[in-house]
Amino acid sequence: MTDFVIAGPRHALPPQLSLLRRIYLPRTADAGAFAMSTYGIPLIVLATTQSATLTGIAFALEWLPRLAAFSLAGQVVDRHGTKRVFRIASVLRALVVVAAAFILPTQAGGTGATITVMALAAITGVVTEFSYIAAETAGATASKDAGDRAHRVQSVLLGIDQTATLAGPAFAGFLLHAVGVTGTLLTMAACSLLGALLAPWHRESRLVPPPAPALAGLRTGWKTLVSIPALAWLITGLTVSNMATGVLQAAAPVIVVQHLGQSSAAVGLIWSAAAAASLLAVALCRFAIDRLGLWPAGAASAAVAALAGLAVSQAGDYTSFLVLTAVLMAGEGGMTVVLRTLRSHLIPEPVFGATLAVTILAMLTPFPLAGIVVALTPAAALGHVLTACAGLQAAGLACAFWRLRREPAMRSPRTTQPGAATTP
Repeated sequence: MTDFVIAGPRHALPPQLSLLRRIYLPRTADAGAFAMSTYGIPLIVLATTQSATLTGIAFALEWLPRLAAFSLAGQVVDRHGTKRVFRIASVLRALVVVAAAFILPTQAGGTGATITVMALAAITGVVTEFSYIAAETAGATASKDAGDRAHRVQSVLLGIDQTATLAGPAFAGFLLHAVGVTGTLLTMAACSLLGALLAPWHRESRLVPPPAPALAGLRTGWKTLVSIPALAWLITGLTVSNMATGVLQAAAPVIVVQHLGQSSAAVGLIWSAAAAASLLAVALCRFAIDRLGLWPAGAASAAVAALAGLAVSQAGDYTSFLVLTAVLMAGEGGMTVVLRTLRSHLIPEPVFGATLAVTILAMLTPFPLAGIVVALTPAAALGHVLTACAGLQAAGLACAFWRLRREPAMRSPRTTQPGAATTP
């Protein structure tokens, strides 16, 4: 039997803060820093090195360290609590970005500047995942407390993320043009520090597992995931789907600039439009779950994503490419609401961080693979690769939701707690 210890004063009564103060405001600041770093750092790499190849490598460097950090991040959150991990990760990200802001002006291009921006991409990728896992775990706890209204909490959280994604590409591009690399990096650092300041400062009183090797968190998360069939099937379908989404994201600059003859600003417009469509889909999915349940809402979102994925690979002009990409991401947004609602109910709280890390690790693994595929594919053949990935996406989502149609947890907004549902 696993022993547990109490974190925080035994008789301490933490202040009763609203969801806005303890969850939504810190998440908003962190999402802003996340979006600006994800979309802004590749632009900074391009502006610093003037190399499309190095920009692609930076994309991989952002994702690979994130994947490596997931299992450790989940275990650290379970052990030390969401607030402490969130605050430390936010401060570390700010320090790294500020350091790069002062180092880069002293390097007039060349190898030194290249090493600096590549290290910036890798390090911010790692610390960002710690803050993300902490924020997701805190949001899931709030969802559990909300009971039948859990999907409403998750809709707000996803709306915050999508709003940041909507503003992030355009704002990062504007800052880079208006105030340069240093001003852009200092703005990213300010968002990170704001998130650290907004996080509640009272200590958490909770049960936590004793220290264990890093791989133990990965094993714990994996065992929990496979013990929850509904969640495992949904993660499988979304992982397959993310391969198509990742290839589309990695290939979009080449397709838009080289094939469709548009500017690099047009690439940012696509993702801003996609984020706006996702926001609308999140709102619609919330009402659909209220009235129809998780499975109908998720299946409809999956159908939209699959059909749009097949169509976007055949788009012959910029407008069609933009609209179809937005529709695809709208479908992804709807499925994400379903996923977040399901996992917030079904994953036991003591191992939520470790299990969340495993689910995100599985779902994000296709992104660096997609970057490698795009790097190895001739530009003229990218359309064929997109078509193949879209077919795989449609097949994966169809299999997953066909299997999920009989899962009790998918039939209504209220799902069963895992202790009652999965224990023999």
